[in-house]
Amino acid sequence: MSIYIHIPFCTSICTYCDFPKILKNEEFIDKYLLELEKEIKKNYKNEKIDTLYIGGGTPTSLSIKKLNKLFEIVKTFNLNKNAEITIEANSEDLTDEKLKLLKRHVNRLSIGIETFNKEILKKLNRTINIDNLKNAFKYFDNVNLDLMYGFENETIEDLKKDLEKLVKLNPTHISTYSLIIEPNTKLYINNYSKIDEDLDRKMYDYIIKYLKENNYKHYEISNFSKPNYESKHNLVYWNNNHYYGFGLGAGGYIENTRYENTRSLTEYLKGNHKLNYHNLNKNEIIQNEFMLGFRKIKGINKESFKQRYNINIDDIKEIKELLKQNLLKEDKKNIYISKKYLYTSNEILIKLIDFEEKL
Repeated sequence: MSIYIHIPFCTSICTYCDFPKILKNEEFIDKYLLELEKEIKKNYKNEKIDTLYIGGGTPTSLSIKKLNKLFEIVKTFNLNKNAEITIEANSEDLTDEKLKLLKRHVNRLSIGIETFNKEILKKLNRTINIDNLKNAFKYFDNVNLDLMYGFENETIEDLKKDLEKLVKLNPTHISTYSLIIEPNTKLYINNYSKIDEDLDRKMYDYIIKYLKENNYKHYEISNFSKPNYESKHNLVYWNNNHYYGFGLGAGGYIENTRYENTRSLTEYLKGNHKLNYHNLNKNEIIQNEFMLGFRKIKGINKESFKQRYNINIDDIKEIKELLKQNLLKEDKKNIYISKKYLYTSNEILIKLIDFEEKL
């Protein structure tokens, strides 16, 4: 079992735009952490936990005192001895004092770099503390760095410089994301635009090539790792396995039921945590298996699929058709999206979204 905890104290490009104000209000933080603890105690059934991910927003923005409170709450969980425990962080927050505290409670950092380009950072209203960033690698040997690309007026050369700096830090894991401009964010309000699709595709292909040349394994559409450093937590999602989600706006998947928490702080603090539930039938579960499993570069394991759903994936009409079109490939163990179609994978996945088992 895995757990995701959402700590919605966000940065400048996050869609939860009110939370930088709330972060400065100690009373709101205390109330939020208290309600988070109540939600966990009400719903968590003491299962053994293999992965714990503390993120969404920037938990390391919390003070030492509040972080200690958060980690007291985490002690509720029955963690396996070798559990992967990740916390999201910004480099500006990673003082020596906080790194020492984090080292006692987590074994993996995920740091939002986005870009090293000073001009772009200025437009995003972000900064990077290089000294803190380098120091984090002295405390942790398992670090993910997030890279964003597709910024307004960004070039391949700009991207290359970002990748060079990223790889020089030698993280164990790299996540890459093409810029998406969400409504109600500062970028949206300021009419910020991203690059055209052709250049976006070239950047994606360049990232794959560059990271492969630097010994990073491309194991999921947007994710790369050193050998044996794949994100165990994210693989829970992509393998369509169950997990708890706690906190404002969090989502979970328990006993074949997907649920979403409210995004209203007022409602959450009243104890009205859940916004909606949806009990999935077998067809919907398999549809999710396709949507998530085909994000992995190795795709879906045939034998595991057979054991899980009592269906041979090779016998599914839609799969047969995609194999015939060479949009999907297969080997003895797996069926997967052809590498040359990874960038347009959504166009392939949409062909599977209405799958129904023929009884």
